Formats: sequence, structure tokens, C-alpha cells
Amino acid sequence: MLVDEAIVHVRSGRGGDGVAHFRREKFIPKGGPDGGDGGDGGDVVLVADAHLDTLLSFVHQPHRRASDGEPGSGSDCHGRKGADCVVPVPLGTLIFDEADGALIADLSDPGVRLVVARGGRGGLGNLHFKSSTNQAPRECTAGGPAIERTLRLELKLIADIGIVGLPNAGKSTLLRATSRATPKVAAYPFTTLTPQVGVAELVGDRRLVLADIPGLIEGAAAGAGLGHDFLRHIERTRALLHLVDVAPLDGSDPAENYRTVRGELAGYSAELSTKPELVVLNKIDLVPDEERSERIAAIAKAIGLAGEPCVISGAARENIAAMLERCWTIAEKRTHRRWGEADPGAGERTGALSGRHPRP
Repeated sequence: MLVDEAIVHVRSGRGGDGVAHFRREKFIPKGGPDGGDGGDGGDVVLVADAHLDTLLSFVHQPHRRASDGEPGSGSDCHGRKGADCVVPVPLGTLIFDEADGALIADLSDPGVRLVVARGGRGGLGNLHFKSSTNQAPRECTAGGPAIERTLRLELKLIADIGIVGLPNAGKSTLLRATSRATPKVAAYPFTTLTPQVGVAELVGDRRLVLADIPGLIEGAAAGAGLGHDFLRHIERTRALLHLVDVAPLDGSDPAENYRTVRGELAGYSAELSTKPELVVLNKIDLVPDEERSERIAAIAKAIGLAGEPCVISGAARENIAAMLERCWTIAEKRTHRRWGEADPGAGERTGALSGRHPRP
């Protein structure tokens, strides 16, 4: 189950108190102060983990708390530092402060650590306050307070290819045909209510991560349907696979359906309109053999595709391997091209915090 938003309440550890203590040993009168410092409180640390792909764990455990530092003791013994609370999150997680909505960080690289609640400083024992004029100090300081915060986590999927298209274009069927993912498939719109991710295996030990983005309808960029909730996932993909139904059951124009989705992508983000795109004509098995060539040529001309169009049938699994190879090519070009360089191709459109504060 993909959970792409979560609220988490974090609390760092309180610093341990310093102690006022004096040395008491036989034959050593006036031993002097020997109170130790308290231990620092533990931090709450978020770590980007490449092995996670959902925020589901925060639904069942919305509270994360680090341990308090232990107080100091005599003989200049320092208290133990509180244990940190290390919280793994998926790559692509945005961290927001729920109080003011400010973006704290974007954890998109593996292993990145972010301290979101720093533990309180341990208090000072009376050993720190001795001097030539104050040889028996009874002063000590309390440990620093814990920090409590409420964070909003928002996940943007990181995938090689984002599959987009109108409802019932065959996106879930295609994901089933190319990977081991098992999204719901039915003969009515909006069967997929959450983004689905699958891994396609290619010849030569190559893999493509595919993300099925549901709910794109006219007005999605303005909040209609489900598209506004899931359009953000497309921003992380290297390229788009735009699935176009060549034989819509409602009799709509495939080229016009294509332009509708393109308009919603551009309306949501200007960056999406320049992202590399492979247009794939799907459900060719529903077109009679004698009409296929004419139908494909007409749709390709209306959309403005250059070169040989990519034509498949997700249900019949026709031309799936060839389509994946073209996806691999366009994704690799996106990875290695220079910033701002176009991606030409047939049938394609280029569209922590660190350290601690010093003691006072």
C-alpha cells in the first residue's frame, strides 16, 4: 500500500541535569567539588532509505521520541547521552513544518541524514564553577529542554518512467504486463486510486522503475479528480510514457485526449511540459486488421509524432519488449544529457543540520 502523506510528531531527549557534589574520602578533608555533567539528550534524525517506497509506517506510529540524557553524579561522573531516534524515510520525501508550512528539507539522496529535533544539552556540575574565590561552589545547571515538533511528510516517487494518460487508457494493464506489480484492472474509470510502482526487467540485466500515475482528467491541475494529489509524483521521473487509447469506448478523439493530458501537465508545472516523453498508442488489438495502418497514421499525424510511432497492446502484450527498449533509451538520454539540451527521438516529445551549539 502506497501512503504518500503523513503527519509525524517528534520529540528530542531532554538533557540530563548537572549535580552539585563534593568529594568525601577518608584522609582527604575538604576534597572539593566533583559534581559531573548531565548527558545530552538524544536527537530525532530522519534518514533517506533507498529500500523504502511508502510512508505507511507513520500511519501506525505517528509519534517518534528520543531518549533523555542521564543526570551527572559524584566523582566527576558524567551522565550517559540519550539514544538518538533514527527514522528511515523513502527517497524523495519532502519534510514540512506543520506549524508554518515551511519546507525544511528534500531527502532525495540515499543516506542523507537530517536532524529535525536536537536533544537538549546536558547540565553542568558544580566542578565547572570552582575558582580561587569560590572553592566550594554549590551551583549546577539543569539540562536543556526537549524539542517537540509536528512535521508533515510528503512523498514524491522517484522512478525512471512515469505512465500518464486519461482514465481507462490501459495504464494499470501495461504495468501488469511489464512488471510483477498487480494493480487493480477493471472496465471502468478510476480503478486505480493510488500511484502504483513496478520494476520492468530488460535484457542484459537492466531495470526500469515504472510509476502508474492515476486520476488525470481535464482540470486535474486545478484540483479536479485525483490528479492534483498525484501529479507531484511525475516531477521526479526521468521521462514520461504517455499512453493513448486508439479506440476509446466513449468515441472520443485520441489526439484530443492526448492534448488534454498534455495541457494538465503544463498547467501543473512548466517543468513537466519539457520532460522527455514517449507517446505510446495502446489497445491496437481492438482495431480491425484492415483499419490499423490508417488509424495509426491518422492519430500520429494529429498528435504530431515524428518517425515510426510506438504501437502496443497491453492486454495482448504485443510489442511490449520493443516499447521498453525505447523507454530505456529515452531515460538514459535524460540521465546523461547536458542541462538544457533537447532530447530528439522518433515518436518522442521533449517536452542537515550538523554539529551542536557550543556550551554557554
